[in-house]
Amino acid sequence: MAKVLFKQWGPFAVLLIIAILALFIPLLPNFDEGKYNAADVAFVLVAAALVFLMTPGLAFFYGGMVHRKNVLSTMIKSVVAAGVITVLWVVVGFSLAFGDSIGGFIGNPSTYLFFQGVNSGPAWGTIPLSLFAVFQLMFAIITPGLVVGAVAERIRFTSYILFIVMFALFVYSPLAHWTWHPEGMLFKMGVLDFAGGTVVHISAGMAALAGALVLKRRKSHLEHKEVPPANIPYVLIGTGLLWFGWFGFNAGSALGANALAVSAFLTTNIAAGAAGLSWMFFDVSRGKKPSVLGFCIGAVVGLVAITPGAGFVSIPSSIFIGVIAAVISNLVVSWKQKTSLDDTLDVFPCHGVGGIVGMLLTGVFATKTVNPAGVDGLLYGNVEFFFTQLKGAVIVIIFSFVMSFIIFKLINLVQPIRVTSEEEEEGLDASQHNEKYTQGTLIVAGQEVENTF
Repeated sequence: MAKVLFKQWGPFAVLLIIAILALFIPLLPNFDEGKYNAADVAFVLVAAALVFLMTPGLAFFYGGMVHRKNVLSTMIKSVVAAGVITVLWVVVGFSLAFGDSIGGFIGNPSTYLFFQGVNSGPAWGTIPLSLFAVFQLMFAIITPGLVVGAVAERIRFTSYILFIVMFALFVYSPLAHWTWHPEGMLFKMGVLDFAGGTVVHISAGMAALAGALVLKRRKSHLEHKEVPPANIPYVLIGTGLLWFGWFGFNAGSALGANALAVSAFLTTNIAAGAAGLSWMFFDVSRGKKPSVLGFCIGAVVGLVAITPGAGFVSIPSSIFIGVIAAVISNLVVSWKQKTSLDDTLDVFPCHGVGGIVGMLLTGVFATKTVNPAGVDGLLYGNVEFFFTQLKGAVIVIIFSFVMSFIIFKLINLVQPIRVTSEEEEEGLDASQHNEKYTQGTLIVAGQEVENTF
């Protein structure tokens, strides 16, 4: 009885306690307007809003590719992170990622507890610390949402909520600290990650691989049944929203309205376009027909691959990065389909592998001509930097996979992480949410028929 009550009331009780504790946080004066560049503040505000738009974009992207009985359950898992991570980021997440460094590994959780002192904190470049915190929040929101695609159609909703919390605390925040805090260990090693190749994409890709291994295969995957996408136009809409929002993701990471932001904007768009064409044309060269899904998936892979180097590589090299990343991810998807790995929407081949390729190619094509604050890469004679990027990628791969695997296993000890076979057969929309996705009905000759438009 106690276990049932805790399951029903536990999440709300935790949120209520946080809300009450927030009332006792001392108020501090707001920042001094005269310290900041108004154009940079406006630019980063818009960029943060664009990054947020990627979360519903991801929901459409994933929701369109799963079976129609799992559309809503897949979409809400992306969007609910906006609630969970927002509260967690204010309470302790931002402190863990960007608080006073503890040995270069993690931030002091008390530095900005409940955002105390964020409004009156020192400037982050030419923008308020509070704006930087909000911008980084948007990255923290979308990262666990990416993992959804690998565990879709079989993970219990409450278990996924617990995963979001633990992933944010024990994987995302440490990686953000290592990579972007001036005292972080990867930062001090000289690893360059402009907008999240390691922190966002490799971490999500490796968590996706761990999740797929722990949850094991869906019944449809075991029976080799083809799962038709629920709504390909949703995928197209999602791709457009992701592409649009990614301009804030990458260009916004310049943290100012400057020439570097323009360069990052251009490399982002070019890599995405080149990768979309590369995936589609590579499919055609292997005897397939050009497909909407192919171009959309390829474009997203290009966006992933350019993320770590968007502000460090030249515009022409972004074409090469997009083309090569799409081919490599396409080949890994083909390989994965021949194995027993059930990564539902190919998160590991697209985000994990795409992020790794992007990190390594940043080690090849980075140039101080684009960004004087960066370094020259392998192409410009700096072999050492390429191996620095390689070491950084390997460290993140191992850490993300091991920690995520442990997290999934621990959750499974607390409660079953996977739905029952009956719930899986019924579909997670109905079994987890008591809701149903429908595209409406048509009346033909007095009979209701499915409307697939």
